[in-house]
Amino acid sequence: MDYHIWLFACLSWTLLKKSHFMKESCFNGTLLMNVILLDDDVSPWSINFVKPVVLRAVGNDSEISEDGKVNPQLEVKFRGFKTIYYLKKGCASSTCEGVEILNDLNAGEEGCALLGPTCTYATFQMADLEIGLNLNMPIISAGSFGLSCDFKRDLTRLLPPARKISSFFFHFWDVTDDIKPEWKTAYIYKKQNNTEDFFNNRRDIPIWFSNGTMDSDNEIAFLLIDLYNDRYYNETSNDAMKNVLVLTMPNTRQYTIDTSGNNTVGKMNDYIAAYHDAVLLFKQVMRTIWKMPSSEIQDMESVSMNYFRNVSFKGIAGDYQLDEYGDRDLIFSLIYTNNNNEYKILYEFNTSTNHTQLKDSNPSFIWPQLRLPEDQPDPTDFQADIIVIVLCTAVVGIMGTLAFIFYWQNRHYRHMQKRWSHISSELIMPLESNEWNMISLKIEEDSTQNSSYILRRARYDKKIVILKELRLTDGSFTERQRIELNALLKIDYYNLTKFYGTVKFDNEYFGVFEYGERGSLRYALNDKISYPEETFMDWQFKISVMYDIAKGMSYLHASNIAVHGRLKSTNCVVDNRMVVKIADFGFNTILPPSKDLWTAPEHLRKQGISQKGDVYSFAIISQEIMMRKCTFYTSACSDRTEKLARVQFPSMTSSFFRPDLIFENTSEREQEVCMLIKNCWDEDPDRRPDFKKIENTLWKIVSLDNQEHESYMENLIRRLQMYSRNLERLVEERTALYKAERDRADCLNFMLLPGPVVRSLKETGKVEPELFDEVTIYFSDIVGFTTLCHFSTPMEVVDMLNDIYKNFDSILDNHDVYKVETIGDAYMVVSGLPRRNGNRHAKDICCMALDILSFMGTFQLQHLPGIPMWIRIGVHSGPCAAGVVGIKMPRYCLFGDTVNTASRMESTGLPLRIHASQSTINILQRTDCKFEYEKRGETYLKGKGKETTYWLTGVTGQNYNLPTPPTAENFQNLQQDLSQMIKTCLEKRPSSLWKRKTLSARHRKLCVEVEMDCTEQPEYLHLATGDNFSTYL
Repeated sequence: MDYHIWLFACLSWTLLKKSHFMKESCFNGTLLMNVILLDDDVSPWSINFVKPVVLRAVGNDSEISEDGKVNPQLEVKFRGFKTIYYLKKGCASSTCEGVEILNDLNAGEEGCALLGPTCTYATFQMADLEIGLNLNMPIISAGSFGLSCDFKRDLTRLLPPARKISSFFFHFWDVTDDIKPEWKTAYIYKKQNNTEDFFNNRRDIPIWFSNGTMDSDNEIAFLLIDLYNDRYYNETSNDAMKNVLVLTMPNTRQYTIDTSGNNTVGKMNDYIAAYHDAVLLFKQVMRTIWKMPSSEIQDMESVSMNYFRNVSFKGIAGDYQLDEYGDRDLIFSLIYTNNNNEYKILYEFNTSTNHTQLKDSNPSFIWPQLRLPEDQPDPTDFQADIIVIVLCTAVVGIMGTLAFIFYWQNRHYRHMQKRWSHISSELIMPLESNEWNMISLKIEEDSTQNSSYILRRARYDKKIVILKELRLTDGSFTERQRIELNALLKIDYYNLTKFYGTVKFDNEYFGVFEYGERGSLRYALNDKISYPEETFMDWQFKISVMYDIAKGMSYLHASNIAVHGRLKSTNCVVDNRMVVKIADFGFNTILPPSKDLWTAPEHLRKQGISQKGDVYSFAIISQEIMMRKCTFYTSACSDRTEKLARVQFPSMTSSFFRPDLIFENTSEREQEVCMLIKNCWDEDPDRRPDFKKIENTLWKIVSLDNQEHESYMENLIRRLQMYSRNLERLVEERTALYKAERDRADCLNFMLLPGPVVRSLKETGKVEPELFDEVTIYFSDIVGFTTLCHFSTPMEVVDMLNDIYKNFDSILDNHDVYKVETIGDAYMVVSGLPRRNGNRHAKDICCMALDILSFMGTFQLQHLPGIPMWIRIGVHSGPCAAGVVGIKMPRYCLFGDTVNTASRMESTGLPLRIHASQSTINILQRTDCKFEYEKRGETYLKGKGKETTYWLTGVTGQNYNLPTPPTAENFQNLQQDLSQMIKTCLEKRPSSLWKRKTLSARHRKLCVEVEMDCTEQPEYLHLATGDNFSTYL
């Protein structure tokens, strides 16, 4: 549609600007020839390909006149046009390009002749006298083959146009001789997109194949039109061309066909040669005109078209003969391929006389009887084909009728198969709390561990069921999935779990399945307490379990489900009657197959499911049953990933990788079962038995065992008795274990919380906060702890605090005190709560403080020997509130101003001193124990102001061997020089030891535990002898 609109616009514009090109004189000594061609470097007639040859033709014969009257020179102007900006490239978009070039020419640039265009679309607009330009000059074209350019006054075509080829077909079809019969019909093949460019550019030879081979059919003749190709005269043929007749131009070329565009001497294509010869034709015409008298030449306004009609001349393409319309006549060659794969001329057709001449009366071609085939098949063969067609039609009709009847009979069934409705969510009821436990005597060591699979139980139709989530991509079941679900509903077998349907809860879909009360088979095999190996799960029971699985799989493979695809011990469930049932089958379109230890090796390599793959999975389950160990147990490997890899990619040097199946002192029937298992996991799927054979084999073994030992009822009674005795023994053992565990838990609780608090939590589940009128609180911390951490590794800090506080804790056991908590280097103890002890709380705290201070006098750091370790102790008495705070890791915490004051007493104290408040001293004075203390004086306490405080120094009559505290001056100097002391101590360690990373993130050398002799202490570390100390630090 776009092309027609563009053509209409172009023609309208042409009519508006239509002009009659009049030459003032083409005979006054100046000859100008315009060359208008497509400029795309793709078409074989592109102006860049034609230009060198045209210039060569002009230069080879430059003189026009032979008598010397006038010797004009021929000048050529090349004017190319491009079509790269159009949607359709090439000739399809050349309609108005040539016209536009001519209309843009100035006066005197029109010339005496025009070479080109080659495209029919462009030539028609110049040569047609009704709607085109009235140029009144010769137009010489190597192309313009279309019928729209036939019989034009100004147009001369040096290559045979389409009407010459049509004439060949019209007359050659009527030719009859010994070689060719009369033809009336033919099959013509031409692609719809084969434009004029395709017709002009085509140079390759089509090859036809019969039945996928290079053999030619001797009952068919192909006629190939390939005019502009010289290979039929220079090359050999092939077998595929034996039933092909080729129509081509005669072998009169003085050059070799070359389509590369190089156009060297002796190599070019027919279009370029034709434009070369067009220059020669124009020169010949001008020579004829210049032989005429001068008076006649002066009266001429343009070159007459009669000089280009019924004329002949010679060119590099051979002899040219132009007819009365300026079109070239020639003798076409019809070429065939003989039995030696040589091209030979069979006929020649003269376009001027329309006469066909036989050139080879005894051809050796493929067609039988040395005769070309008829235009229609043999009627006898056609009748046989009709009979075959009628019979086939009758058979198809009968089969179609039967199929239609069968379709109508099964239409309702198919319709019902494609329908699916969910179970109403109101019919799915939650379970009571006493129905959730699984039947088992095994105690889980960690019942709080996370699981990716949540087991949802519910009640449906008075039965306990399992709800399994079905993940759907589009939120609904496809037609194939609905058919599969309907097939599942019909499965009802003793060893297969029942599928009841699906239910929808909150945009999630669940499948409703029968519930196995005793859990999965894998769970039962692991539970060696509930199902002991020696008594309950003996040889006969194992065989019966395997037989249950084989029966279920045999029925499943014979049903419409046909294959399981995910058989494993985790989806074989055990009901309350110890019957094994298979689950998770029939969801192959919803649940994708997984790759695990039960998967057959062929499906590990290429994902899929098969009945033989189910047999392999049964063998792995049987090995689990016989060995009662982990899945795919083997002593050679324990890593699951490695097992999968070795099964999927077996070693070429060893046998295929399989789990262990070794028994000592096995009976004949056990060996038979082991051989059956090994056959089931064979690497070759075709060598594995089917489940019907497995079922029969196990049935024979079960039957023989029952006949030799006892009846079914006796076996059942014996198992119940063994189960009852085992149950009584297990209850006794579990009761004793429970009591021991309870006592251990109570002991741990008493270490974390006070005894009354633990008992209150156990009895009521809560602890009421309580107010205590008078308690004594102890605080202490380590002097220079930040500096010590700066030069110690994290583990050294932990070890240091652990050494100190373990000794502190052992001291606490000798006093009626309660350790509240430790925060970093701070240590907090209280007495008088939660159990009140009258006035003894101050005495117990002070005695404990003296014991701790005595211990610190002998304590040495393991990683920094020789560095002094000092603590500050503060003691205060007063009222306090206490209670348990939090649910996770509950803490027994103290609250009140007494806690803050005790902390201030510690922070304002001095190293190796017990700083006691006035209230604590008052309580000590009321006790029968005579404590020794010194008055420090007034001390400023934050939030309290100035208070009178004391130094507790001991107890009369008791020797605590307390360390002598440093003076205030020595203490301040220690704070300044402690870092340097530690550095000096670290530098004295051996340099060959590895470097460590301290809490300050600096790398320093770390030494082994070597005793360091740091004897040279600074002066301020000498023991203090004075009695008065500064109140403020």
